[in-house]
Amino acid sequence: MQQQNRRNFLKNGTALTASVVAASILNIKPSTAMASVNTYNPPKKSVRTLGTGKHSVEVAYGIGLGCMGMSFNRSFIPEKAPMIALIRKAYDMGVNLFDTAEAYGAFTNEVLVGEAIAPFRKNITLCSKFGFDIQKGKLTGGLNSHPKHIREVVEASLKRLNTDVIDLLYQHRVDPKIPIEDVAGTVKDLIAEGKVKHFGLSEAGVENIKKAHAVQPVTALQSEFSLMTRDPLTDVIPVCEQLGIGFVPYSPLSRAYLTGYINERTKYIASNDNRASLPRYKADAIVANWAIIDVLTAFGNQKGYTAAQIALAWLMAQKPFIVPIPGTTKQAHLQENLGVANIVLSAEELQQLTTAINSITIMGDRYATPQTK
Repeated sequence: MQQQNRRNFLKNGTALTASVVAASILNIKPSTAMASVNTYNPPKKSVRTLGTGKHSVEVAYGIGLGCMGMSFNRSFIPEKAPMIALIRKAYDMGVNLFDTAEAYGAFTNEVLVGEAIAPFRKNITLCSKFGFDIQKGKLTGGLNSHPKHIREVVEASLKRLNTDVIDLLYQHRVDPKIPIEDVAGTVKDLIAEGKVKHFGLSEAGVENIKKAHAVQPVTALQSEFSLMTRDPLTDVIPVCEQLGIGFVPYSPLSRAYLTGYINERTKYIASNDNRASLPRYKADAIVANWAIIDVLTAFGNQKGYTAAQIALAWLMAQKPFIVPIPGTTKQAHLQENLGVANIVLSAEELQQLTTAINSITIMGDRYATPQTK
């Protein structure tokens, strides 16, 4: 009933227009739809590479698992045992890149991930991050990338993760108080000491990427990138391609919006969910932006895929070095996400989908304040 009420509400808004736009722009006809169906085929894994040469890591499926929402920033906090089971299930299915950070919890997500990956630690790529100021277990809202603090964070993260090395260590946000060259130099020293294997940046701008890369080759840039946030295509992704840096989209499904599970009635617990403060997740913006869900649904319905799968497939079709890390707390959604590795969009289909998406104006900023520096 609630779903029907939402649909009735949207009939008078932009979504109805979007349905017409989707049908006309995509020119979908049952007789020309692809014959493939959405079947999960574990043996068929595509591998993508982040970084270049000795600074590279290979990622099975071309998709990693973002673990943040298993214990932080998504309103509810699931029980620990099912999340450990989910991480281990992901490994059993072939996933080999797992992403966490000291800021997630704070600290609790690293503990969870460390326990979950213990049986297969040496077989996977473990990613964590430093860069936020945390006092008494709470995020202060500030940044801290002082070299001494980076070392303190790494030592603490190694203990929480129950490991002797972090495979890919990101600076979580650029700290304007600390030259990026000093940050890169500190991580370079940690790599030489065997405590870190590879260096990454998150939400770094073009100039900071170049400066950091000149000191210590960057393996991956992790920044928000989805069909709702396409700015990286025209600024940082070209630089990544030029320098041989991989690109890891976080929130590739726009914090679950592109799954179609969020609507204008969705409630967030502000103390543990940043969506409550983000302009794009206000009720009016959700309704206005529903046009993009209609396009993805119309496209996916003809091919046996979900809106979320089409959204991820579009991202991965942009460049071969793009490795999204969708998060989930459900095994069914894990399987759904990994099924994207089997999706191949033709050049014509990709152009049709891109044209349809480009015709939609997205309402609401992704953050209240700029993140990329």
